[in-house]
Amino acid sequence: MSQYEYDDEDPLIVIEKHEPGIGSFLLGLAIGAGVALLVAPRSGAATRRRITRRARRVQRAAEQMANDVTDGVAGTFQDARRRVEEQIDSARQAIDLKRQQMHRAMDAGRMAAQDARDELEQRIAERKMAYQAGGTGAGNGRAADDGIEDDVDGG
Repeated sequence: MSQYEYDDEDPLIVIEKHEPGIGSFLLGLAIGAGVALLVAPRSGAATRRRITRRARRVQRAAEQMANDVTDGVAGTFQDARRRVEEQIDSARQAIDLKRQQMHRAMDAGRMAAQDARDELEQRIAERKMAYQAGGTGAGNGRAADDGIEDDVDGG
């Protein structure tokens, strides 16, 4: 069903809105100039001079309006461009910061892993030396244990 309900017997009126634009202005200007020529109390030469002067004024006003619009569009474009470049720079800085943080975390992880490996190798070397020094008494080595098996076995 339609959004608007109407009876087929009632007259239907359609209103179209048109935004005023430069075309309407120029059309009104031309019509006004034509009417001015028809009702002008001056002679032909004086009327032509007057029309020429007014046409020049209208031309200057149109050029000024075009320049203003061009400047406005160019300014808007430059502002938009500047904002986009600022956002790109901000994103680049954020990416660089995250990259630096990631590298620092990876380096810290590598250092921690290397430290743990060095400590483990040192404990293994100490165990081997204790085992070899103790000779046959493997149980004696357990009594002097510093908890390495517990650390390795997780318990």
